[in-house]
Amino acid sequence: MQSKFRKLLAALVVAASFALPAFAATPVNINKADAATIAKSLDGIGQSKAQAIVAWRQAHGPFKRVEDLAQVKGIGKGTLERNHDAIRFSGDLPPPKATPKKSAHHKTASTAKS
Repeated sequence: MQSKFRKLLAALVVAASFALPAFAATPVNINKADAATIAKSLDGIGQSKAQAIVAWRQAHGPFKRVEDLAQVKGIGKGTLERNHDAIRFSGDLPPPKATPKKSAHHKTASTAKS
């Protein structure tokens, strides 16, 4: 019985590892970012592919669609699909969400009772 449970658990772990992405892409403006930022932000894009993206952009102008990145050697359909939602083409990215800070005048439950 315990052996079956271990096999089932192992199968679930393996299945989950394929279902969940190993890396979550971070939004990046592909037309403004340097190679280091692109490599750090996109899944499956290392430093050499990021440098190729920047070189292509400098030679041909800004990218207009995600599909345009397929013209860069080494960038395939799978890479574009994984990063589709993180690739930006213009404008500045929104600032990171700020964590709410507690006001110094905010009463907590313990101070409200006293």
